[in-house]
Amino acid sequence: MNQTFRTQARHGYSVQFSPYFPHRLACTASQYYGIAGCGSLFVLDAFSDGIRPVRVFDWNESLFDLVWAENNENIIVTCSGDGSIQVWDVAQPQGPLKVLKEHTKEVNGIDWSQTRNEHLVISASWDKLLKVWDVSKDQALQTFQGHDHIVYTCCWSPHIPGLFASASGDHTLRLWDTRKPEGYVRLIPAHEAEILSCDWCKYDQNILFSGGVDGLIRGWDVRNPKLPTCELRGHTYAVRRLCASPFQGSIIASASYDFSIKIWDVIKQVCVDTIEHHTEFVYGLDFNVHVPNQMADCGWDELLHVYNTSPYT
Repeated sequence: MNQTFRTQARHGYSVQFSPYFPHRLACTASQYYGIAGCGSLFVLDAFSDGIRPVRVFDWNESLFDLVWAENNENIIVTCSGDGSIQVWDVAQPQGPLKVLKEHTKEVNGIDWSQTRNEHLVISASWDKLLKVWDVSKDQALQTFQGHDHIVYTCCWSPHIPGLFASASGDHTLRLWDTRKPEGYVRLIPAHEAEILSCDWCKYDQNILFSGGVDGLIRGWDVRNPKLPTCELRGHTYAVRRLCASPFQGSIIASASYDFSIKIWDVIKQVCVDTIEHHTEFVYGLDFNVHVPNQMADCGWDELLHVYNTSPYT
């Protein structure tokens, strides 16, 4: 399958497949490249005969990231340029069920824990803070401070409850643990440039990947991160998003400002495929956890693609 959907004068920022349905995905996109204007959340069904919108929600500020709930097939959480987090119900056509606002600047990243029964959400903001939420409550449960610059991305460990990573413009990755009173666990000076993205290996609880403005992707063993476990070179501009394969521990995908998506073998440290179907920055990227070798991406050219790639072994 190779299908395309246009995000209707909105520039794509994030895309994610549903953890419940193999055909469903969602995308956040914003007017005027996210600098000004409104944002939209597109809920889509992708089949062999095309991509159809199920629901489109609008917000009065840019929408930058999204995550599906792990405890309800209809709930999506988004984050926006006004410092707020929105909770949406796909089954209800009205506005958000809840809006949570504690960040004082843009919220750029959001993630839902897959390892805990508390259904925790983490948010990353331009105000240099990370916050942990239970979206059924009205206030953040915890706030984590330590980065010296914008926090671009946050991601829960898929293996270890309470552990999450963050990537920042201060050139560092940081590890945090909600179970520790001080929260902070480790600092990794991972790049000599702003770090825009990070993701955990789905098959090794100790491996974390980072992507930066320097165009590099690096792997880190968080137990001893003095030197990277791999360094992947090939992008000519910033790496905006990383996504580790849910099916193969050696495979990771990257989306870049050089308009391309690349698939990498981190063991061999080589690029095994380059996908070039965008004409602007590529911002969103995801693997379908239900369908091996199926991916989705979105970019500033207003295009969202769902496609099947070759098996990489």
